[in-house]
Amino acid sequence: MIYVLIEREIAEDLESTYEEAARKLLTNAYHTTGFVDGHTYTELDNPLRRFTLSKWKSVLHWQQWYDSEERREQMTQLAPMLAHEERITILEQA
Repeated sequence: MIYVLIEREIAEDLESTYEEAARKLLTNAYHTTGFVDGHTYTELDNPLRRFTLSKWKSVLHWQQWYDSEERREQMTQLAPMLAHEERITILEQA
């Protein structure tokens, strides 16, 4: 099992639009082979910073989702709402 941490910062005044698009992206990931679980968090001191922590059966499963046409299409809608490019960190339990 691996964990994928995605860090995003939303551009000013786009929180509600972002929430809808991000929720759709995570919902679609739920239906992807190898996806185990996922949760989204907001930074306490900066409500524009969001973190999604998802659990996958393997790096291969994550990579298939990351490279999928479905995710690419959804990211073309989500990316303009971000202040910076998303940061992705792949983690494994020690």
